[in-house]
Amino acid sequence: MSPSLRPEHLLAAILSSAKDGLLSFGLDGNVYAWSKGAECLYGYTEAEITGHPLAQLIPVHEVPYYEQLLVGLQNGTPVPCQARDRLHKSGSSIRVELTHAVVQNETGGIAAVVESGRQVLTRPTVSLSNSVSVGRARLLRSRYQRRKDVVLRYLLEQMPAFVWTTDSNLRITSNWGSGMESANIKPGELVGRTAYEVLKCQDAHATTLSQYAIALQGTPCRFEFKLQNRDFEIRLEPLRDANGDILGCIGAGIDITERKRGEEEFRYQATHDALTGLANYRKFLHALEWEVRRAERAKHSFAVLLLDLDDLKRVNDRWGHLAGNRALRRLAEVLKEHCRSTDLAARYGGDEFAVLLIDADLSMARQIARRVENALDKDREEPTLSVCIGISVYPDSGRTARALLQAADRQLYKRKKGLRSVSAR
Repeated sequence: MSPSLRPEHLLAAILSSAKDGLLSFGLDGNVYAWSKGAECLYGYTEAEITGHPLAQLIPVHEVPYYEQLLVGLQNGTPVPCQARDRLHKSGSSIRVELTHAVVQNETGGIAAVVESGRQVLTRPTVSLSNSVSVGRARLLRSRYQRRKDVVLRYLLEQMPAFVWTTDSNLRITSNWGSGMESANIKPGELVGRTAYEVLKCQDAHATTLSQYAIALQGTPCRFEFKLQNRDFEIRLEPLRDANGDILGCIGAGIDITERKRGEEEFRYQATHDALTGLANYRKFLHALEWEVRRAERAKHSFAVLLLDLDDLKRVNDRWGHLAGNRALRRLAEVLKEHCRSTDLAARYGGDEFAVLLIDADLSMARQIARRVENALDKDREEPTLSVCIGISVYPDSGRTARALLQAADRQLYKRKKGLRSVSAR
């Protein structure tokens, strides 16, 4: 070797001139060297790949082979030339014929693995006169395609979702995925039926069917759909051929029933009092402010009741806190029973409660207040309960949520003061 040509210079020259995809990687899986041929074959530049894991070139189904490869190389087992799948930088799969050799260090251990790869053409340039070679190439391609089809089928059948395709007339051409089990639908069961039949709707302008029309026009869409008491999140996209023409739709759905139940439970807990099950202070204020805005537009009246449970401290001191909690629940049950379904009852805080009476005037508010008082009077459970109630009416008592609450609170305080004066006598 010429004194001016060092080994690393020779390696650099080989890497820059090799037509095949020549590269090396260590037993840690990281790429050490990368040739111009490898750049052409896989799409990555030397700067992009050197020092990074070789795994980014390897499809998931090829991982077991590479684990066996490393074990065989470490044991000194010869590795024959093989055609394997690799991933291009673009994400596409390519078939590559590979050979491997090891580079040993001074102690005889493996310093690196050198790999040479050459892409296997999908249409091999085989002489037509050699019918045996042509037939074998076709057989290999057929076997490879069958293997891909089997892997794809297993993948689709086991994915935790359900997927389907339709033609341009919305007739279902395929359906698969384990996510269909929650809706009691088997793979292929829907084939031949139309989306109209499955959705039990013949109106093409219905909300769900209109999403198919949007997808057929080339626009993806996302929506939620209920099927057999299950909630699904649906992604619908146009199904295109190799030329980009729209053939129909392809949809994918994920069962979100449990997630929605969890969200609803979370929202309920955030807006309701845990002890009584009534709305909490935040939900009541939000509803009151919304009703004020609605009343301004519609020019109608509504009323607010503020209730204070009398002598809760005495109940707690004499009967215990469990009885005090029971007293709060007893009043809540009376409110649920004697308020209308359109009204909103809430635990306002501590021993205070509030009721929003929709479309009610002062007469209606007084009538409901008497119902609550009478129900408590007739309750024979110990300890006996009573309440003081303050009333305000929109717009006579005020035109804002704050003004209405203050007006009801003043009346409530006045009644409590009057009762204390009577008791003192």
